[in-house]
Amino acid sequence: MEAIARHPWPTIAAINGHCLGGGLELAITCDLRICAAGAKLGMPPAKLGLIYGHTGLRKFLDVVGLPRTKELFLTGRNFEAERAERIGLVNEVVAAEELERESVALAAAIAENAPLSMRGNKHAINLLNDLAELTAQQEAGLVALRESCFESEDLREGIRAFGEKRRPQWQGR
Repeated sequence: MEAIARHPWPTIAAINGHCLGGGLELAITCDLRICAAGAKLGMPPAKLGLIYGHTGLRKFLDVVGLPRTKELFLTGRNFEAERAERIGLVNEVVAAEELERESVALAAAIAENAPLSMRGNKHAINLLNDLAELTAQQEAGLVALRESCFESEDLREGIRAFGEKRRPQWQGR
């Protein structure tokens, strides 16, 4: 799970059928979640006599907040896909027969974006989410990360491509 969380590129979970327990924790560890209509998502520790690990609980608190985390873990009930979307447990619900196509299309759309931007924004978002307050060194690191894009070939290419109304050809530098 931590390898997925630390992965520098955006990750997507495509959820179909039942997504319970550790499978749901794996899904919320991903950056984006797309879910088939009819899927069921839930956390059964209350029905198993299990106290869930604090690192997993923290992920749920970050994704759906305190009230919904309590509901998931204290009731053990499964959520329908549409309810999971309403509370932010998943980003999008699609027809089951469209899940694979829509998931691949989402991944392709993300892959068309500037690699330096994808990696840098994911890093900054995760750092800001993990810390209540940045140290001066962390803040300087984020400023330096942002400023590094102003010298990149990709930014120049992105601006040229926008002006020329064409798709950019990213180099990742």
